[in-house]
Amino acid sequence: MQSTHTRRFPALGRSRRGLVPRLLVLPMVVGLLGFAVYPLVYLIFLSASESLLGKTFIEWVGFANYRQLIDDPILTGSMKNTLYWVVGTLILPVGLGLLIAVASFDLKGGSVYRLPFLMPYALSGTAIATVWQFMLTRDGAVNSVLNEVGLESLARSWLLRPPLNTYAMIVASTWQAVGVSVLLFLIGLQVIPKDPIEAARLDGAEGWRLFRDMTFPLLRPMTVVTVGISLVNSLKTFDIIWIMTQGGPYRSSETLAVTMYRQTFVLFDHGYGAAISVVLSVIVLGVSLLYLTRTLRNA
Repeated sequence: MQSTHTRRFPALGRSRRGLVPRLLVLPMVVGLLGFAVYPLVYLIFLSASESLLGKTFIEWVGFANYRQLIDDPILTGSMKNTLYWVVGTLILPVGLGLLIAVASFDLKGGSVYRLPFLMPYALSGTAIATVWQFMLTRDGAVNSVLNEVGLESLARSWLLRPPLNTYAMIVASTWQAVGVSVLLFLIGLQVIPKDPIEAARLDGAEGWRLFRDMTFPLLRPMTVVTVGISLVNSLKTFDIIWIMTQGGPYRSSETLAVTMYRQTFVLFDHGYGAAISVVLSVIVLGVSLLYLTRTLRNA
């Protein structure tokens, strides 16, 4: 029942009903302002300043840090390595995940065959990097196996030769990342309608033709999600690189994320590190928007 005040003052009742949703949304708005908007604004401000270790004040330098980015050869190498990571992460984890999911979906005991590919996904990036660092050192497991089977000529200093070290770390990352791609594609395969597939089989479609003309087009929504996740993760890869090589030797395997970390937390050049962070954020946002826009346009 309505209260006496509400019956006498209907506008007061409407204002109270409108106030409740605003109060419920308020914590989320405060959290968004405190943990997203404010850090972003402060990051942009810091990128236009100079804040070095030992300084007690922040000196405004405008676009000087961004001009320094253009002439920095380390940043050029970092952007090239980041591109390697984007291409490698899209081809290997996504491609292998799709292959494993499709090959094992209708296979008897398929869950057992998928298990070795899913288990690494449960491990942290630090654990993956530690295992692969042990395997890829000069006297590590990979070279030891090659020497034992008579393939000494294939033994390499996997983590000391650029760009071979970047390729090796992409393979290590793939060992972990392929698991989530398998899971996502399995979910997509489970929700595909059975009737179109059965109709295609009755028309004689099997194997590659069935996959190309029916299965893969019906998997398109899940493919969009999987590629999007892999794309963003490849642009911000850090833990595996830092554990395995720390961006070395001579900063030859750094990506933008590693360069940003080194400048900010190792060299304590916070202004320059913030400028790199802004550039990385713009790249991630731009690539994500471009990918989503093109995907939705073709939907």
